Amino acid sequence: MKTDKKLSVKIIRKIVFVCVILICLFAVGVIAGRSDINNITIVFADDTEISVMTSNVKVSDILDENHILLLPDEVVDPSLDSNIDIARKIVISKAKDAKVVVAEDVQSVSTEEILGKYVTITEKIITEQVEIPFETVTKDVSKEGTETTDRVLQKGENGLKEIKYRAKFQDDVEIERVVISETVIKEPVDKIIQISTKITSRSAIRGTSISPDVIAASVQGVQGRAVTLNASAYTASTCGKPVGSPGYGITSSGATAKSYYTVAAGSAYPIGTVVYIPYFESSPNGGWFVVQDRGGAISNNRIDIYFDTVSECTQFGRRNLECYIYN
Repeated sequence: MKTDKKLSVKIIRKIVFVCVILICLFAVGVIAGRSDINNITIVFADDTEISVMTSNVKVSDILDENHILLLPDEVVDPSLDSNIDIARKIVISKAKDAKVVVAEDVQSVSTEEILGKYVTITEKIITEQVEIPFETVTKDVSKEGTETTDRVLQKGENGLKEIKYRAKFQDDVEIERVVISETVIKEPVDKIIQISTKITSRSAIRGTSISPDVIAASVQGVQGRAVTLNASAYTASTCGKPVGSPGYGITSSGATAKSYYTVAAGSAYPIGTVVYIPYFESSPNGGWFVVQDRGGAISNNRIDIYFDTVSECTQFGRRNLECYIYN
């Protein structure tokens, strides 16, 4: 029994010895593992500092680990790509060439002065009516090399448009204006001036055919009245009288009808009334006609223009024409 007890004591001693050795080895491992942890001091540009524990040795890694970002005008010592030195300190400072803003002396300003300099900007919608200038149209029907005279066929009239603006005011002074919309209320009317050969004597426009220049001169100084008439064409053979019969081709004025001269009109236009039709300004008569005829189907809003042939009448047909009446 004594022998067994001695064996047990020896075994226990061996086990205790092995455990002590294992414990010592573990402690040495822990101490060795902890030897990689460094206590680093980080000094900021405003002279504040913090201490951090880290296993990293590269400066940039230590800063990233602690969520520290460098400003554009800051530098770090050691540099970001370097390892920490024996001092275990990272210093962040302002760059030497960084601009330093120095506060200037400012005089104290009262609240009343500040409010007094505050400027209010207001915005308004402004509506204005503006005239649209008329244009002047000149028509030259004179003969080359002759003395000419000007005559107003139609007076010019300005139009009217409405303009809306968005305007900004600063202390009741307008500083900006932007057009929002433009609406034409009234279209302008062109002024029409005709240049014709100057005739010194005035002839009566009645009965026989007279040259266009004489017709134009006869109404010199008279303001023409612009109207739109429905124009058709006729010739002697379409008036119901056979060729060679009494009255064939004779107008209501008693004169023989002439192409590019004679027109038939309603009773509102007396015989001898001068009519200028711009549509015919390039024709032999320069657009000048004389009322010499009537017609049963001719009302005051119509005009019938005489041509020599049926084919000319057919070619002209029927159309609305601008006319200027002188009576």
